[in-house]
Amino acid sequence: MKKVFAHRGMSALAPENTLAAFSMCKQYGIQWIECDVDILADGTVVLSHDDTLDRCTDRCGSLYDLTLSDLSDIDAGSWFHDDFIGERIPTFEQLVTLANEHELNLNVEIKSCTAGWEMTDKLLTNVIRDLEKLNPERELIVSSFNHLALAEFKRRRPETAVACLFEDANLWDDWCSILEACQAEYIHPEDVNLTKEKVQQFKAAGYKINVYTVNDLARANQLFNWGVDGVFTDIANQFPSKYKK
Repeated sequence: MKKVFAHRGMSALAPENTLAAFSMCKQYGIQWIECDVDILADGTVVLSHDDTLDRCTDRCGSLYDLTLSDLSDIDAGSWFHDDFIGERIPTFEQLVTLANEHELNLNVEIKSCTAGWEMTDKLLTNVIRDLEKLNPERELIVSSFNHLALAEFKRRRPETAVACLFEDANLWDDWCSILEACQAEYIHPEDVNLTKEKVQQFKAAGYKINVYTVNDLARANQLFNWGVDGVFTDIANQFPSKYKK
């Protein structure tokens, strides 16, 4: 069955990686969501693609200087539209609660924590802690560009399916060795320059394939015809209902 992942939530309709963006998924028939997780100074796991506040909030500065108590003073919605003034940076625990309530499946991308391995280690520990609250009937994939962190996550939580993320620029010929080292079930390649031949190589090696970020319906259809299992998209609301499973 083909999957459409709402990339950072319904990010064309609401500010990315906010509860507002994820809350919209069910009304559009989307069952799979993608989110990015990183960590605050006090160990709180939050949803954020960037490790700084600059792009998607009304503040500047590093996530790694913040604590949970700081989040109530940071606006993560007004940059997108006045309708979202006061939207907050969510904690991962809040998203898990929402996923349980809305019956959403998760792709959790663990960010390549730039604060060093000690903080990365804490991020892995606390993501695993929060995932214990996810209802067992919810489907789950954990992905990362940081393949060392991903391999360590898989060591600690082997029952969870993991996916190696690759940009086009670093999808080298050793991709299979990396997936094997991570004990990955999935490969998540960038859409740019992805060919039918490469998709066939992934499939022949026994891996499931979800491609990011596909914002063209014709390209998505082509990828599905090549045998891709899913696509990450900012326009999940525009996909035909047959893909919203």
